[in-house]
Amino acid sequence: MLATVKTTQMDSAELQRLKNQYDIIGNDAALNRALEMAVAIAPTDLTVLVTGESGVGKENIPNIIHRYSTRKNAKYFAINCGAIPEGTVDAELFGHVKGAFTGAVETRNGYFEEYDGGTLFLDEIGELPVSTQAKLLRVLQSGEFVKVGSSKVQKTDVRVIAATNRNLLHDVSRGKFREDLYYRLNAVQISMPSLRSRKEDIYLLFRKFSSDFSEKWGLTKVSLTNDAIDLLIGYRWPGNIRQLKNVAEAVTALESRKMTPGSSRCVIDALTLSEYMPKEDTTLLPAAPADVRGGESMPDSDKQMIIKAIFDLKGEIDALKARLDSVPPAALPVAAGPEPDEAEWQGMGAPVPADSIGRTMDIAVPEEKTPEDLSLKKTNLEKAMMALEKHGGNRKLAADELGISERTLYRWIVRYGLDTKPNK
Repeated sequence: MLATVKTTQMDSAELQRLKNQYDIIGNDAALNRALEMAVAIAPTDLTVLVTGESGVGKENIPNIIHRYSTRKNAKYFAINCGAIPEGTVDAELFGHVKGAFTGAVETRNGYFEEYDGGTLFLDEIGELPVSTQAKLLRVLQSGEFVKVGSSKVQKTDVRVIAATNRNLLHDVSRGKFREDLYYRLNAVQISMPSLRSRKEDIYLLFRKFSSDFSEKWGLTKVSLTNDAIDLLIGYRWPGNIRQLKNVAEAVTALESRKMTPGSSRCVIDALTLSEYMPKEDTTLLPAAPADVRGGESMPDSDKQMIIKAIFDLKGEIDALKARLDSVPPAALPVAAGPEPDEAEWQGMGAPVPADSIGRTMDIAVPEEKTPEDLSLKKTNLEKAMMALEKHGGNRKLAADELGISERTLYRWIVRYGLDTKPNK
């Protein structure tokens, strides 16, 4: 039976200190309640089941419970049950004796013996084989286990916190998860909200991830226009916080540039941001935890493709840097002004004016257009028009002649209506 946890609302300062300690960003009420429940249940030894979609940050909850519990000075260990091969999971959890199976050249302690007195976090608990679930139930009920290949019953005192992004009750109905284990694990349930239900936190998280990434790699800060913010908030984010972080870092890496004296900012509009937003497949909409039917990990082949794409993008960035370095310093605009405050990502921030789209702005002093600036802009537009006319509207050839990227030329075409001939 699910235990009822009566939580005492933490004051805002205490709650913020907790978030800062675990690098948790957001002010959503459901998120705050999950954190308060974790702190409230920590001093007990109740088993906890953390639920929520993949990428919502479920791993923070067991960390908080352990650090606020009486076991805080004992060992803590997180285990991804889905990453352990089915044939070795019993040996990993409960240990084995020498000669128990081929390759067992010595006796080995399992996690329940090694972390006796501490806390074990069993992530992706729904991936455990049914035979292992029976052994886990015995540990939870009596603290007893038997090593693989042994007949000796051993005792352990371990607090178990489990997590899943699956609908375990559905798995119970299909015979894939033991009903008695489900209710034993589900003494207290803490649900982590999806990112799409935390709309007010989405832009705050984007600013945090982008700011951290730009600071780490010496890039200019990134801001979004109002239409870009609307696009960001309106997306469903099936991969939740993990997916948003990937998008924020990709936008910062490819749209920003190296920091120059007089810190400046890169402004991104919805058209630019949309190039980085994953295209939604309406036939595969994400479901809330109660409706999740699976929970498979990403295949290794997909991970390798992502890694290759990252290296390819890095090569493009390096090539772009080389081209920028070849431009005479006098040809590059230099922003003036003091460095901004470092925690500027906090809060929603002021909207970016629409007429700032596509250019680098000085965030320290108001920008004034001089006659020289207007003349240079007019000259650049005239060159762009001549290049497009020369190459019959072929943007790639025109961009190569101008020494700019095809993407930059396309923005000029959209903004100033330069595309007078069809692109061949």
